[in-house]
Amino acid sequence: MLASAIPGAYMAERVIAAPFEDVWSVVSALEEEFGTFEPDMRRLTIVSGHGSERLVAKARSRYGMRARFDIELQPGWCWMQSRFLIVGVAAAAVPGGTLVAQTGGVRVPGRAALVPLGVRAAGEKALARLEARVVRR
Repeated sequence: MLASAIPGAYMAERVIAAPFEDVWSVVSALEEEFGTFEPDMRRLTIVSGHGSERLVAKARSRYGMRARFDIELQPGWCWMQSRFLIVGVAAAAVPGGTLVAQTGGVRVPGRAALVPLGVRAAGEKALARLEARVVRR
């Protein structure tokens, strides 16, 4: 479901051998943790909606680019969308740990599809870094 609604999206999946609560505590701590596992993000700051399912954040990439994201965040689901970027993370408890899926990419205004520039590598890297972060906690 995560990537099927968006043509051009790639979905990376991984089972992390940790309880859902441990994995989701990293994913959902957007200001503190998002930059530790999402390869292109350096910092994310919530500017409105603290404590709700609908947030607005300002993000800065590792390359200095900035974006304003509208975010939907609830247990097991995080959808972030800016004018040019989409990032989605979903998680569910499974036998042996937590299944995590990640998708993302570059949006082109006026197009229904994502531009698949580096999406596969970025998704796999994000989940590997997320797993390492969960294990270190």
